[in-house]
Amino acid sequence: MTARVAGHYRCDCHCILLQCICPNQAQNQLLRCTAAPNHWLRMVSLSLEDRIRALPCWKHPVVLEPLKGGISNTSFIVTDGSSKYVARCGGDIAVHHVFRDRERAASEAAFRAGLSPELIYAETGIMVFGFVSGKTFTEEDMRANPDRIVRLVRTCHLQVGRLLTGPPAFFWVFHVIRDYANTLAGAKAQKIDELKGYSNLADALEAHQLPLPIVFGHHDLLPGNFLDDGTRLWLIDWEYGGFGTPLFDLANIAANANFAEADEQRLLELYFDETPSDSLRKAFDAMKIASALREAMWAMVSGIYLSAPGADYVAHANEYLSRTDKAVERFKTRHGSL
Repeated sequence: MTARVAGHYRCDCHCILLQCICPNQAQNQLLRCTAAPNHWLRMVSLSLEDRIRALPCWKHPVVLEPLKGGISNTSFIVTDGSSKYVARCGGDIAVHHVFRDRERAASEAAFRAGLSPELIYAETGIMVFGFVSGKTFTEEDMRANPDRIVRLVRTCHLQVGRLLTGPPAFFWVFHVIRDYANTLAGAKAQKIDELKGYSNLADALEAHQLPLPIVFGHHDLLPGNFLDDGTRLWLIDWEYGGFGTPLFDLANIAANANFAEADEQRLLELYFDETPSDSLRKAFDAMKIASALREAMWAMVSGIYLSAPGADYVAHANEYLSRTDKAVERFKTRHGSL
C-alpha cells in the first residue's frame, strides 16, 4: 500500500521533513530531509522502537513494552532503571485537526494544572510522559464517579487555558462534522446523500446551542482517557485539547459512557451547581447527538487514513452511529423535532 504524506515537520537539524503514515504505524518513518541527507539516512534506518531507545532522556538501557488500547497512536511503556514512562508516538493528523505542537502545549498546561502526568521529553513524532500506575476507566466507572469526573473537568475548564502557552487551538464539533463530511466526500468513501444528511444534522444541532463562557476543553473524554491511581483521577491524551464550549465535554462524557437520563441530570447539576433549565437541557441533548456523530465520523475517516494494531474502525463507526440514532430519538421524545 502506498504511504500517505501526513504533514511537514522539522527535524533536530531544523530542516523540513515529510512524515509518512504507513499501514503499520509502528513502522512510520521520516521520508526525506532536504538539508541533511546523512541525517535522514540515519533516521530512516531506525525502527520506531530503536528511535525510542536512542532518545537522550534515558539514564539506562531501556526496556519497551507495547501499551495496548490506543486506536490512533502507537505507545510503549518504557522502563528506565527503576522508573517507568510512556512513549506516545505519532505525527500530525491533519484530517483530524491533530497537530502535535498544540498537543504538547496542552499536555504541559494540563500537568501544571495538576491533571496529567509530566511531559518529560518531546521530539518530532515522540512524546515521553511520566507513567501513572492505575486503573483505566470503563463506561461503568464513568457512570459510578460523576462527582470525581466533574471536579476534574471543572479544573480543566477553569485552569488549563490560563496556563497554556503558544498559539491556541479551537474545537467546534459542528465544524468538525462538516469537515469530516467534506473529507469523506473527497475520498468517495461514503454516499453523498448520507454525508449531506450528517452535515444537515450538524446544522440543526448547532442551532440549539446556547451562548456559554469559552473554556479550554479536552474534547476526547472516552473512558480510556481517565486513570484512577487509587487516590485521584488523571486525564490523559490532549490531542484534541482546545478552547470551546463546556457543553461539549459534558455531552461527550454522557455519549461515551452511555449515561441514562438520571446520570445526565446529575452530571449537569454537579457542573452548573443548579438544576439545568429547559433550554440548557435541550442544548445538551443536541450536543450529545453531535458528540456521538463526530465519534462515528472520526472512525470513518480513520478507516481511510490511519492504521493502528487491533483497531476496528468499522465496528467503532457502527457503534457510534447506533448511539447517534438513539440520541436523536431521545431528543425528539423530549423536545420534539430537530
